[in-house]
Amino acid sequence: MSLPAFFEAVGVRGFLHARRLGSPAAVGVDADAPVVLASVVKVPLAYEFARQVAAGLLDPADRVRVTAADRLGGTGSAGFADDVSYSLRDAALLALSVSDNTAADLLFDRVGVDNVRSLLAELGLTRTTVIGAPRDVLRTIIEDTSAGHPVRALDPQRTSATTPREMTTLLSAIWADDVGAPVREWMSAQVSWHRLAAGFPPEVAVVGKTGTMPGIRNEIGVATYPDGAAYAVAVFTAGGAETLRRPDIDRAIGDAARAAVERLRS
Repeated sequence: MSLPAFFEAVGVRGFLHARRLGSPAAVGVDADAPVVLASVVKVPLAYEFARQVAAGLLDPADRVRVTAADRLGGTGSAGFADDVSYSLRDAALLALSVSDNTAADLLFDRVGVDNVRSLLAELGLTRTTVIGAPRDVLRTIIEDTSAGHPVRALDPQRTSATTPREMTTLLSAIWADDVGAPVREWMSAQVSWHRLAAGFPPEVAVVGKTGTMPGIRNEIGVATYPDGAAYAVAVFTAGGAETLRRPDIDRAIGDAARAAVERLRS
């Protein structure tokens, strides 16, 4: 079965890139096409946070407070009924494990959007753009919906965006860098097992970060086999906007990822 066929079977367009870490071997499907980042943006955010901690610029134990004005709704503290405080490192954990948008907002406030952009430039990720924190993307959705305009947040030319190839480059950098160890740990705590992880057998360790919006389903991550070989995979889909719950698309993401990795292994 061809890699595009996995996506065609569930009525979406798929974009994929997979590479073996430490090797030039790679496969892809429209790997250089622009795609919407959605919550995948939390991975470079967490990496820049880890770098600033390692450089002594931020104390991971410093605390932030979540108030009603900060809560966007959704998972984690973003959907809490009451005010709460937690450390910066716990904000990073919440952002990557349960995709807490408010935790990501508060972490962006401390890390700085411009510093995340500088990290991307340093890594040569010239096609990855970050317009701001989750609250900034939500603001564009509210503005566009109120005005009856096309929603910028769903258009990779007008919102935070990347390419699958650039995301596996990012993962390669995180996995090759001792400073990236906390990011790897936070990604391993992700509670969503229904996309990348669902495509691999249980003996393969899979860590990742999803991103979801209407018609947008993403995940980037690393699959490590028992023989120690590790593969960075980035899968993005567009389509299927009629409902947020599409387990067939989620499974197609995992199946396509495994098929891509198995091609590299063979």
